[in-house]
Amino acid sequence: MSATVSILMPVYNAGLFLEECLNSILSQAYTDWELWAVDDFSTDSSSEILAAYAQKDQRIHVLNNSAKGIIPALRLAFAKSAGRLITRMDADDKMPPRKLELMQKTLTAAGPGHLVTGLVEYFSRKGIQDGYRRYETWLNQLVYEDRHYKEIYRECVIPSPAWMVFREDLVRCGAFESNQYPEDYDLVFRFYENKLQVVPLSELLHYWRDHAGRSSRTMEVYANQSYFALKVPYFLKLDREPGRPLVLWGAGRKGKQIAKMLQAAGEKFHWVCDTPTKIGRHIYGVEMQHFEVVNTLERPQVIVVVSNPEEQEEIVRILSRSQKAMLNYLEDLDYYFFV
Repeated sequence: MSATVSILMPVYNAGLFLEECLNSILSQAYTDWELWAVDDFSTDSSSEILAAYAQKDQRIHVLNNSAKGIIPALRLAFAKSAGRLITRMDADDKMPPRKLELMQKTLTAAGPGHLVTGLVEYFSRKGIQDGYRRYETWLNQLVYEDRHYKEIYRECVIPSPAWMVFREDLVRCGAFESNQYPEDYDLVFRFYENKLQVVPLSELLHYWRDHAGRSSRTMEVYANQSYFALKVPYFLKLDREPGRPLVLWGAGRKGKQIAKMLQAAGEKFHWVCDTPTKIGRHIYGVEMQHFEVVNTLERPQVIVVVSNPEEQEEIVRILSRSQKAMLNYLEDLDYYFFV
């Protein structure tokens, strides 16, 4: 008889942390699970550790990847799994003891059409850098405020090892058929596209280990600049309203990158900033204008590519106090932060 929850876990050279990870799964209060661990051509002790644990517990299944990469590993694990509920796990992380119990109970009560996520906590033997701590704080604030889809263009709003969905919903969203990296962010956009409703749990559901060898630090597909290749097409597909003026706010490196992508997609846009030396110049054939031009446009959609938090707050104030009659700027309806 198959388990209710299937855990999908790619494994690549995780030998230093794998036993701790597997022990956290074995220590779950909820026991009706199966783990499909896919060894992605590891060259360390990972395969031996997996084999030893699989011998001890029949709920642990070990496969060898057929093609290198996280996406093929997830594809293989999902194809072999049988659970009605699906979740992911990273081989260098840890589960709090009640993670599966809380997620399974909440998702079952909510029913199909929903996904469950919750709080995360970074940990490291060497301490957590400020950037990761800010990301953790931001992710957890999304949970407290139930704002995941409202900020989807900022960054990946649902951590890959901290969601659970019904199998049927994952299939409806395309599961792991896409070859697009970053695969976790791409899948979240497909959750959004297919209108899966997020059920946020104000409970710690995942311990996220930071170390020098984690994929987000070492693989080019997880570099920040690669995220625009996801954000721009999904924005044009899901949120762009062709009848409304489009504004790009920000003239730095990221702004220029998005400008080129918009032009390649055939999108006309106003380009604005607050830098006097840039205003009036033409970049890629588009005149740089002062941001006040936004208030002369009829119901514009604004892409904001400004990273500084203080400047972001000022931009929100500017958009919110527009003097145009009957015009209110609402984040996720009118302005979108691409940072």
